[in-house]
Amino acid sequence: MNIDEYAALDATGMAEVIASGEVTADEIAAIATKAITAVDDKINAVATGPFDRPLEYAPDGRFAGVPFAIKDLVCHAAGVPTRMGTRMLGDGIRPPADTHLMERFRAAGLATLAVTTTPEFGFNANTEAVTYGSTRNPWNLDYSAGGSSGGSAALVASGAIPIAHANDGGGSVRIPAGCNGLVGLKPSRGRIPMGPDMGDALSGFAIEFAVTRSVRDTAALLDDVAVSYPGDRFVIAPPSRPWAEEVNADPGSLRIAVHAESWADTYVDPEVAAAVDSVASTLEAAGHRVDRATPIFDWQQLLDAHVVIWSAFLAESVAGIEAMTGIVAGPDNLERTTWECVQYGRRVTAVQLGMANAIINTVSREVGRFFTEYDVLLTPTSNSPSVPLGQLNADAELTAEEWTKQIFDTCSFTPLFNATGTPAISLPLAQSSRGLPIGLQFAGPMCSESLLLRLASQLEQALPWADRRPGVHVTSL
Repeated sequence: MNIDEYAALDATGMAEVIASGEVTADEIAAIATKAITAVDDKINAVATGPFDRPLEYAPDGRFAGVPFAIKDLVCHAAGVPTRMGTRMLGDGIRPPADTHLMERFRAAGLATLAVTTTPEFGFNANTEAVTYGSTRNPWNLDYSAGGSSGGSAALVASGAIPIAHANDGGGSVRIPAGCNGLVGLKPSRGRIPMGPDMGDALSGFAIEFAVTRSVRDTAALLDDVAVSYPGDRFVIAPPSRPWAEEVNADPGSLRIAVHAESWADTYVDPEVAAAVDSVASTLEAAGHRVDRATPIFDWQQLLDAHVVIWSAFLAESVAGIEAMTGIVAGPDNLERTTWECVQYGRRVTAVQLGMANAIINTVSREVGRFFTEYDVLLTPTSNSPSVPLGQLNADAELTAEEWTKQIFDTCSFTPLFNATGTPAISLPLAQSSRGLPIGLQFAGPMCSESLLLRLASQLEQALPWADRRPGVHVTSL
């Protein structure tokens, strides 16, 4: 198998080739290792690795032998250093056991070859942690790969691997998927196991999953990892049939709301807004009912709640590292905005946290009501296709309030669905005049992954993206 043949395959296709005996898993791993090394010299997406050989995996899994990477945050593998994007952890700590999600990745047959970069504790919409340096967008190296799963997304987009772990506390699967021309699903709260180290993360805002190149990979991986464990805080309704069966299934005629104006009342790139309009026309032509509509909520209240909840979570995370390592947090080992948020979080009272969650409840009730009128809401994934490197600088002198506002002013469409816990998916349905991908977000009510995957599959056929490749790609290096 040559590099062009390798890079043309999604994870499902690669698993089929390996299973057929046309190429061995070891040969695929050797190609992937060279590919990761080659592109990483340009995009700086690898935190640890590539490893000499893949981590152990189930040889009978659906994706047996398919190259994979895990993000350096939350999900971790036994004995593999994890740094969470922070200098506090130096060269990293080596966990004694897998997380439950890592167990599921191994059972699926995914061959983990690297750990990918993340901003410090994941609190940024780009991936430029001081501890690793800037991760670059393979479509344009002067632009951000998005965040906080930018390392995973850049590796997949550049053809080095077909699929990678990602997680999402405010848009961190969907934003980098949009920036890099990938599929990025944030499943419903409770759909993916967070344990055993956590019952939930970020007051339930955060969810684990992946970035992929195809809808069928997203659906199949969801079937493999959406498993509950004893003691899980949330156990939600399973699908009526496997998600893989939703691919190419008729979505029917849906009631689709369209909204392209920033809820934060901030700038939206005209090309992004035009992409929303164009996709809305495609949906209408496919027989869906399309209306201009939006949930009505107070953005400032939602932002204020995010300041409290994110800062409290960062303070909690840092306290855990201090207790585990004996290292004391401070401005010498944390980026400036992280340190500001940690200090803010240490001052948050139980009453303030309760009031923030009351705001989230109010917003969630409105979004729930909205989805009794509409099946799906279409928005941009981000306000712009991407942002220049350095624009979201976590080491700047900003307060916790200023930093949180700066992030969500730039990415104002994704955090709503972390607050509500409802699923949303970013699809690479357009490109800007500068050649940068434009992601479009589709959100639905709780447990509507099946509906979103049917619609995503319909759009993948109507507006295919598989043949698009960035300037930095394994086939051109």
